[in-house]
Amino acid sequence: MTRSAHQLPAYALFASLLAAAGLPIYIHAPKFFVDEYGVSLGALGTVLFALRLLDVVQDPLLGRLSQALRHRRGTAVAVGVALMAVSMFALFAVPPLLPPLLWFALTLTGVFSAFSFLTICFYAQGVAKAAQLPGRGHLVLARWRETGALLGVCAASVLPVMLGLVMGAPFTGFAIGFAALGLGSVFAMRGEWRGADIAGPTGIAVVLRDPIARRLLLIALFNAAPVAVTSTLFLFYVESVLRAPGWAGALLLLFFLSAAVAAPLWGKLAERFSPKPVLLSAMGLAILVFAGTLLLGAGDVAWFVLVCIASGAVLGADLTLLPAMFSARMAVVAPQAAEGFGLWSLVSKFALAFAAITLLPTLQASGFDSGTTGNGPVAISTLIWLYAGVPCGLKLLAIGFLAATPMQKDDEE
Repeated sequence: MTRSAHQLPAYALFASLLAAAGLPIYIHAPKFFVDEYGVSLGALGTVLFALRLLDVVQDPLLGRLSQALRHRRGTAVAVGVALMAVSMFALFAVPPLLPPLLWFALTLTGVFSAFSFLTICFYAQGVAKAAQLPGRGHLVLARWRETGALLGVCAASVLPVMLGLVMGAPFTGFAIGFAALGLGSVFAMRGEWRGADIAGPTGIAVVLRDPIARRLLLIALFNAAPVAVTSTLFLFYVESVLRAPGWAGALLLLFFLSAAVAAPLWGKLAERFSPKPVLLSAMGLAILVFAGTLLLGAGDVAWFVLVCIASGAVLGADLTLLPAMFSARMAVVAPQAAEGFGLWSLVSKFALAFAAITLLPTLQASGFDSGTTGNGPVAISTLIWLYAGVPCGLKLLAIGFLAATPMQKDDEE
C-alpha cells in the first residue's frame, strides 16, 4: 500500500490548518491591534499571558473531553474547526464590538480553545495512525504532518502581507481563506477519525508517572520557547533593527519554507540514525546560526536572508522529530491517553505565554515604540538581545535536557 493510500496527505492538510492558527497569530495579532486600535504592547502581553493561564486548567480538561468523545471525534472536530474559523474572522475581519483589548481577549479565547482541542484530537489520532504505517510509523507520519504544518505557517505568515498589496483589508481575506482551508481539511480527514480506540491506560497521571514522558515535556517547553520569542518579536526586529519592513513577508516565507523543505530530510536522517542524535545536532547548529543575528543592524537584509534560510532549515528538525519522539513514547506508556497531548499542547503554548508576558512589557519599558524610526539605542539594543540572545540561551537549556534523557528503542519507532 502506498503512503498516499494511507491518507497521509490529509494529515498534512489538517496540520497546515492548525499551524495557520498557531504561530502566525502571535506574529500578526499583537502588531495588528497595536497599529489598528492603539492597544499597548504591555496590555496585549498581559492578555496573552492570562490566556495561557487559562490553558493550564483548560488543556488537560480538553484532553479528557477528546478522550470521552473519541467515538464521535469526527463530529467534535468539525464543531471545533467551525468555532476556530468564526473566532478568527471576528479577530481580524470584524471591527471590535467591545473595547479593543476585551475583543482581542474574547476572540483569541475562541481561537486558542478550539486550536487546543483540535491539536489534542489530531495528535492522539496520530498514535493510532502510526501503528498502521510501515517502518518507523511515528517518523513517517511526522514527516507528512510537520511538513504540512510548516507549509501552513508559510501561507499564514505571508498571506496578510501579500493581500495588503492588493486590497485595503488584508486580514479579512486571510480570515476568509482560513475558513476555506478549514472546510477542505475537515472534508479530507472525514474518514480518518475512526479506529482511535487502542487498549491501554488513560489519564494525566499515567503520562506524568513516566520519567521519559516528563523529560520530553520539559524539553518541549524549553525548545518551543526560542521559536515563541522570535515569532513574537520578528516584525518588530525587521521593522526597527533591519529597517526593512517591506521585506517582512518575504523573510517569513523564506524562513518557514526552508523549514518545510528540510523537515522530510531530517525525518529521513532520523529513520536512519535515530531521532535523538539527529535532533541534538540540529539544535547545536541552530545556536551557531542564530547567534549571528546579534551582530546585524540597519540594511543587513542580505545577511539576514542567509540566517533565515539556515535557521529555518534546522527548525525543520525541531518541529518534526520532537513531536514524533513524544508520540512514540505515548504509544508505549499510554496509547489511549489523549490527555498526554493536552499536556503537550499546554507546554508548547506556555512557551508563547513566556514570550508575551516577559518580552512585550520589557520592550515597552525600554522606550520602544512600534511603527516609528525614532527608537533610541537602548530600545534597539533591548530588542536585539531579546530577539537573538534569549533564544540561544533557551536552546542551550533544551540541548542539556535532551542530552541527559535516556531514550529506549521503542521511543524511536
